[in-house]
Parts: sequence; C-alpha cells; structure tokens
Amino acid sequence: MDSTDRKILQLLQADADQTVKQIAAQIPLSVTPCWKRIQKLEKDGVIRARVALLDSGKVNAAVTVFVAIKTDQHTTEWMERFDRAVSDLPEVMEIYRMSGEVDYLLRVVVSSIEAYDRFYKTLVDRIELSNVTSSFAMEQIKFTTALPINIEV
Repeated sequence: MDSTDRKILQLLQADADQTVKQIAAQIPLSVTPCWKRIQKLEKDGVIRARVALLDSGKVNAAVTVFVAIKTDQHTTEWMERFDRAVSDLPEVMEIYRMSGEVDYLLRVVVSSIEAYDRFYKTLVDRIELSNVTSSFAMEQIKFTTALPINIEV
C-alpha cells in the first residue's frame, strides 16, 4: 500500500458516498486507475464495508453504556460460549477481550435505562459472570469511525 492508496482510504473514510471521479480528482489520479486501486483495497479486505452512519438520537438509540465484565473462567470453551452469548445481541456494538482488571469490555447502545435493564437481564441469563459493572456515558465528546492513516509512510 502506497501513499496514493492511503489518500484514497482517507477520502473514503471521510465520505464513502463520493464517486470514483470525485476521489480521483482529489488525489490527483485518473478515474480508471483510481477505481482499480479501490477494487484492490476491497478485494484485499482493507476496505471491509461501506456503511451509513446514523444519528443515534434520531433512531432512539441515544444511551451508550460501557459494560465491564469480569469472569473467573478463562477456558477456550467458556470464551466461545461467551462469544455466542453476546455476539447476537443487537445492542452490543463492540466487544473487547481486555488485559488488566476487566476481562471484557462491551459498548452497548440502548434507548433508555429500562432498555438497558432488559439487556442486562438477558446477558446474565445467557452466561455466568463474576462481576458486571455498567458505566453510562453522560456526553459524547468525540466520535469517529475513521482510522488514522499516515500518508507519509
């Protein structure tokens, strides 16, 4: 991947709705080579998907909860069960296995405290956990989906 590919990635992360012609003009590059580069980035899995980002408040999903989970079980079998237990819950936006005091960290998005309580009850019914600590986000200071791309590399 060269600096031209990185610039294409920056432009697509800023606005994936741009046409190939618009992207090519900003690089600058002609349309066909730009299109071929984008196709290769998609084929290689660098570009995983192009999605629409929604306004959480307008779709009734404005409550963000960070859920810290501790467990006393660390077997592969338990981790696979945990993955199955949480991965299909639509409220779970992200799941991380952590180092340190917390074993797993989930970012959960719900419509209300009551909706979170329903989510919590579903979660603890699905898998045994040692401790679950929930922290509610009071304000979102920064949100981005754009990964840092260093053009000069």
